[in-house]
Amino acid sequence: MKLTFIVPPCFDHKQPAERTAGCTRVVYLAPNIYELTVAALLEKNDNNQVRYRDFVYNKTTKAQFDSFIARDDSDVYLIWTVNLSIATDLYAIELIRSHRPNVKIVLMGPGPTHFVNRCLVDENVFVVRGEPEETVDELIKAFEAGTPLNEIKGLSWMSEQGRIVNNPPRPLIKDLDKLPFAARHLLGNAEYHNPKLKTSPYTTMITSRNCPYQCLYCVPSSLTFAREIEFRSEHKRKPTIGFRSPENVEKEVEQLAAQGYKAIGFMDDNFIWNEERTAAICAIMKKYGMAWGCEARVDAITEPIAKMLGESNCRYIDLGVESFNDDILAYIRKGITVADIYRAIGLLKKYGVPVKLNILIGSSPLETRETVLHTLHEAKKLDVDQVMFNIVSPFPGTEYYKICKENGWLATDDYIPTDVQRESILNLPNLSSKEMEKLLFRNNLSYFISPRFINKQIRRFKSFGELKHALKALKIKLFG
Repeated sequence: MKLTFIVPPCFDHKQPAERTAGCTRVVYLAPNIYELTVAALLEKNDNNQVRYRDFVYNKTTKAQFDSFIARDDSDVYLIWTVNLSIATDLYAIELIRSHRPNVKIVLMGPGPTHFVNRCLVDENVFVVRGEPEETVDELIKAFEAGTPLNEIKGLSWMSEQGRIVNNPPRPLIKDLDKLPFAARHLLGNAEYHNPKLKTSPYTTMITSRNCPYQCLYCVPSSLTFAREIEFRSEHKRKPTIGFRSPENVEKEVEQLAAQGYKAIGFMDDNFIWNEERTAAICAIMKKYGMAWGCEARVDAITEPIAKMLGESNCRYIDLGVESFNDDILAYIRKGITVADIYRAIGLLKKYGVPVKLNILIGSSPLETRETVLHTLHEAKKLDVDQVMFNIVSPFPGTEYYKICKENGWLATDDYIPTDVQRESILNLPNLSSKEMEKLLFRNNLSYFISPRFINKQIRRFKSFGELKHALKALKIKLFG
């Protein structure tokens, strides 16, 4: 079968949705290894011809997308959908239907996993809920053989009578090592740049799935969020964590090094679990001379771990600190204190590991203008490499959504997809949506155009090209 993964262009003149993190619009592009892993699994079937068409990367217009669909002969289109891209992807389906009324379309990701009914617009659209790999593989085989769909776990579909059928959930994949590595070759000559790594060619990887912590607002990466939404629907709790073995991780890093990659951004929701596993992966990165970065909790940073990171060319570590107010941290069940934040940053600085702080405005009804400005002041005082300010969005599927809904804090009738980098749909007791948006812009402007930040960043770039990509990302971050 001819199978084409498509990333539709953005039709509304905004920045396109970022489909890997899943909750922002694009600041800088990254390869979507989640759908590329599905593609790699489908390539194992010799009967499949798999293609990948990223219309965002190629800056394709609506007319060009329409022209492609009009002359294309794919049997199935596959789309990775997040909340921010639902409207775009449904419009893309309309365009596809104008030329290909009966072609099959498969939607994956957190958007359709939660908004099943909204996404099943006709009987030739299929929703793969939760972890997509095994479900998509079985679905394509069923298409090819013409067999019934009732037994495919994790699938939602529409019967000929217009009835929506939700098949039972699929158990989580126990052995992540059995999955193939992402089919990056389908990207062709596409090149990606991460301003935090300042080295290219760059790609992304994951070594684990999910996070056990209970932050009430948390929206993890789009793969994990789809996994979590589906698992919670049956078990009423977060799913277990899935790990790849260090040996399997090394095989992929070795392959990437042989393909010429110089930098890897790990997309794990929580990369650092213990000293033993961290030491094994740090040794791998050092062995293959990779520049790399990851996301972690401050309470995971011990002195031995900070030393490992520094010695293995870790170019950034994203720390989710959210606030410098202990009452807010306790309310959101972050499981850390302000003292923990200072301790972790001190250790990372000691060993030369660049730190990026992620701060979330509006994650608690305790938030005020004063707490936001205090957090900005503390973040500046720490003199880390970068600070990212966002506004919390009450995503359906999170506990914070339920709390906001029950207390009437939504500024809209119900949740609508928003870009957490600049928009708010919350009116908290002490802070309105408009006030949060103004504070966000002010914080970003105050931080990113400060002489201290500019001087520190410019000195670290090794080429004018990487500097240019970083300046473009900064412009998008500040002004859209």
